[in-house]
Amino acid sequence: MLNVVKIIASTIKEKPAIVVLSAMSSQKKSEGTTSRLIQAMNEVLTPESKKFLDIVDLIQTSHIKTAELAIPQNSDENKRICAELQKDINEECENIKKFMKAAEIIDEISPRSNDIIISTGEKLAARTLTAVLISQGIDAEYVNLEKLIEKEFDENNITQSFYDYIAQRLGEVTKKCGKKVPVVTGYFGPVPGSILQTIGRGYTDLTAALIAVGRKAGELQIWKEVDGIFTADPRKAPKARLLSYITPEEAAELTYYGSEVIHPTTMEQVIRVNIPIRIKNTFKPEGFGTVITPDAYEIANNNEETGKFTRRNGTAVTIKDDVTILNIHSNRKSLSHGFMSNVFSILSRYGISVDLISTSEVHISMALANVQVKDLERAVKELKKYGDVQITSNMSILSLVGKQMKNLVGTAGRMFTTLAAHNVNLEMISQGASEINISCVISADSAPVALRAVHDE
Repeated sequence: MLNVVKIIASTIKEKPAIVVLSAMSSQKKSEGTTSRLIQAMNEVLTPESKKFLDIVDLIQTSHIKTAELAIPQNSDENKRICAELQKDINEECENIKKFMKAAEIIDEISPRSNDIIISTGEKLAARTLTAVLISQGIDAEYVNLEKLIEKEFDENNITQSFYDYIAQRLGEVTKKCGKKVPVVTGYFGPVPGSILQTIGRGYTDLTAALIAVGRKAGELQIWKEVDGIFTADPRKAPKARLLSYITPEEAAELTYYGSEVIHPTTMEQVIRVNIPIRIKNTFKPEGFGTVITPDAYEIANNNEETGKFTRRNGTAVTIKDDVTILNIHSNRKSLSHGFMSNVFSILSRYGISVDLISTSEVHISMALANVQVKDLERAVKELKKYGDVQITSNMSILSLVGKQMKNLVGTAGRMFTTLAAHNVNLEMISQGASEINISCVISADSAPVALRAVHDE
């Protein structure tokens, strides 16, 4: 928390800033506030379980402890600020306990109830940071966005007009803070269809992006626990290097194929109005970070060290784990176009999305990521009516991403030759329609070796 305060204090010396807070995290993702709230919701619907009350108590205790450590008790005013914050934390946690008890009685948590419970994490974090900033002499104002949306939207038809409306409202609300530093909850109210289902857990980044749009910001900074975007996961590829610049298209591909970069919807909102995104490390604020901008190649080409990897070999390599291969060979009882149509209709019915696909007239191979076993079993029963079905589990997708690869000859050949030299067998090969991504499916056991080999080559 104090690292964040230092970053804000340093930033506002040079330019105005708006702070958007996600829920407090932890070294273990499962112990973060949002993860705990999701766990509590599951316990609410578990017969005879009262664990959800214990989980909320843990959240309450951790925030009070943070307040006590972050607010210096060196004056009566700071003691008052700390006491007031603790009161707010206690009230917020007691309210959510009452809400959960009510949900337990009716044995149901609606999408809107789901959003209300999840929002507790952002509200607690924003309240806490606001109090800490004030105790440090920074004029800050807590901004709760839970009543931001004042119009009705069709949850089955969320279009750009919805995001434009949110950006406009966020601009209006934050302007009311005047010269104070707005400390904004990442949650912006009940979203049509539930915020987790419609947007996902990256909704705080999206809120920040829409504020940047609404306020016509010069830059959107997203602070994480990493230095930026690397040429590969440095934990798996020791020679991985930090990328100073990357294009939105490349960042989107990396996100989709396994790297936790930034949600494509978030990028789209700011890039479409020419606002660059900078990813920085909360614990190393002096670092340059990674800038996501359509001009990445033009900027990088002016710096030989920065542009070297991007121009010659692709931009980055990533691995997506927990992949299953689904092979279907038609029994020829239906026409080829009917065969394809039936296969995808069945997968859609069970909510199974396809990451990669390779087809012929009577054969389909598909790579499915993070598919639920029960959903796949049900789908396979129906698919067997149309042909022979084979399942291969414990696979990974290896992807080489680079916007300029389509202009380079032999990149795919070098990649596959490198994998062969390291005894990595390829189950599937695919190149995206955008030609900035070459992917292959390999055994999960081979993934670490394959990642290092392709990256270091």
